[in-house]
Amino acid sequence: MHTHNIPVIAIDGPSASGKGTVAQLVANTLGFHYLDSGALYRLVALKTMQTHTDITDITKLAEIARNLAVVFENNKIFLEDNDATNAIRTEECGILASKLASYPPVREALTARQRAFCQIPGLVADGRDMGSVIFPNAPLKIFLTASAGVRAQRRYKQLNEKGINANIADLLRDIEKRDAQDSNRSVAPLQQGTDARLLDTTTLSITQAKETVLAWYTEICANK
Repeated sequence: MHTHNIPVIAIDGPSASGKGTVAQLVANTLGFHYLDSGALYRLVALKTMQTHTDITDITKLAEIARNLAVVFENNKIFLEDNDATNAIRTEECGILASKLASYPPVREALTARQRAFCQIPGLVADGRDMGSVIFPNAPLKIFLTASAGVRAQRRYKQLNEKGINANIADLLRDIEKRDAQDSNRSVAPLQQGTDARLLDTTTLSITQAKETVLAWYTEICANK
């Protein structure tokens, strides 16, 4: 399928910034497909932990990434027919996912899989390098962020709602560690591209953030 005429909204940003929630709401409003690229890396991390794979064995890790048996269905994520929706959201899984994402062979193994999500009528994709690497021709690229303190509060609330115990101080420390890992890696580092619009959600509600993205997309479509 030729994807160059399929609209893509690429939303990148740091951990717990709310980009996933915003991206999904925008996709639902527009009737577009949705890609949670971070979930793919977290699934690689989960499979790595489940199989006790040596995290220095990059060849094996890339093989895991290529062969993931994954299904996204009704806001659920299944790994080899097992519901992994909550399992991949632990801080341990997130930190390992960030580390594995720094390995070029793992990123390469997931690139084609991510691009395959670009289908008619359009796609909203969120992650760390959606606009810079995976969908460089996306008509709308956004860098969505918030202060580390606010992000820790959001993650705390999210985990509590899922019945997962958490500590604010630990979450803040993990988020700052994750930011450093993502921003300083040599491959596809987390950063705002020169062609990406900045959306700071520190003082915005999810609804306000969603409406901002939709307004920007409407503006781009009107100026075509």
